[in-house]
Amino acid sequence: MSYNDRRRFIKLGLASSAALAAGCTDAPKAHTSTTGPDRTKGPLILSTWKHGLAANATAWEVMRTGGTVLDAVEQGVAAVESDLTNRSVGLGGMPDRDGHVTLDACIQDHDGRAGAVAFVQRFEHPIRIARAVMERTPHVMLVGAGAERWAEENGFSRRDVEIPEVKAKWLEWLEKAEYRPVVNIENHDTIGMVAMDASGRLAGSCTTSGMAFKIHGRVGDSPIIGAGLFVDGEAGAACATGVGELVIRTAGSHTVVELMRQGMEPTEACKEAVRRIIRQNKDMQDKQVGFLAIRADGAFGGWSVYDGFDFALRTNDREELVPTGHDRKWVG
Repeated sequence: MSYNDRRRFIKLGLASSAALAAGCTDAPKAHTSTTGPDRTKGPLILSTWKHGLAANATAWEVMRTGGTVLDAVEQGVAAVESDLTNRSVGLGGMPDRDGHVTLDACIQDHDGRAGAVAFVQRFEHPIRIARAVMERTPHVMLVGAGAERWAEENGFSRRDVEIPEVKAKWLEWLEKAEYRPVVNIENHDTIGMVAMDASGRLAGSCTTSGMAFKIHGRVGDSPIIGAGLFVDGEAGAACATGVGELVIRTAGSHTVVELMRQGMEPTEACKEAVRRIIRQNKDMQDKQVGFLAIRADGAFGGWSVYDGFDFALRTNDREELVPTGHDRKWVG
């Protein structure tokens, strides 16, 4: 019996005893997914959205050839950062309202070590800088000009990129001076990745160019440990996508991991985190949030506010896009 199975067995046993002592006729039931938990014993990678397929392919190859799960989650999302056709990650992302592409990223390992950067410009791979912050400093997060200076001092080079399509969209926005994110359109969504290797070690990463035409200086949930990403080797790992402000306010990924620690199946934990956000916000019109999770025993799942959130899955026998469960039907 695994560590998590023992915890659930003890918890349910105590709860059942208490129910019988109180004269209850129905003993408490374990939290289960409506379709039963997905589970794998081998390596496992989950990534947000369609661009996660390419990220997973890179990460899988890293682990297949002897790299660690931490190497895999770094290099997996770095492949998406290098894709200049991607409008929500890396230097190809949409700019803020001042015309600047600003980047955020974080990474965390099985033992809880973490690194992050926020509001950095002109670096192709913020995820690599985030890992360097984790491994070379006593800090977790560096931001803005200070992060950029530290990155240059530690061997990272700036890269200037100008994409005519992106500039044209920004100029078009300037004329209208309005912007509203559209649910399930990948021009404002991060890539988040959580993974487990064959020995059960976990790691996760997040990287994004943030919401298009945001206020200069805005930082969302993606580089914030506990919001956009949280990894705890004892309990599991989770990552988030969607409107970052809503995730920050509920420490969303941490919430998912803690619910799994208490015995919930991953899908149910993601669902509860989504529903806390819905309960907290009266107006959820067109505001998408989704979570992905891997529990320490290899069970995995996801959930979102609206339908349309797909995640990329990679195991020994599966490589596909999977739709998450959802609370609402989106009519766009």
